[in-house]
Amino acid sequence: MAVFTFEDQTTSPVAPPTLYKALVKDADNLIPKAVHSFKSAEIVEGNGGPGTIKKISFLEDGETKFVLHKIEGIDEANLGYSYSIVGGVALPDTAEKITIDTKLSDGPNGGSVVKLSIKYHSKGDAPPKDEELKADKAKSDVLFKAIEAYLLANPHYN
Repeated sequence: MAVFTFEDQTTSPVAPPTLYKALVKDADNLIPKAVHSFKSAEIVEGNGGPGTIKKISFLEDGETKFVLHKIEGIDEANLGYSYSIVGGVALPDTAEKITIDTKLSDGPNGGSVVKLSIKYHSKGDAPPKDEELKADKAKSDVLFKAIEAYLLANPHYN
């Protein structure tokens, strides 16, 4: 197994504590409101803390699909969150898991800087395909922008 690491960063006009609450603490309730294709998030193992595995169901191309999301770490004091994709349609056959470490910090004009470190744990030594990485990033960006738009449209959320 090889591990390939990718770094990414984006900004948001939403303040870090609000964005963290939406993305981490309230995601199971908020995401279906912000993204109508998301149907549910249910805990299949654990108590909500590190080690918990969630099954997140959504509609894609008219079919109900799912992803298994394992919480690796929660650092509320430093606005950090780590999770792995361990199963479902978001995990390619070539990967054992994909781990995403997220850290929020103060950004310009009261907004946030979101730093991501993505670790692709391959089943062999081959790196992930560029097409898969681009498609995954595009889906992630759409989800993030939908949540951001929901928060901006609902300024009393918090």
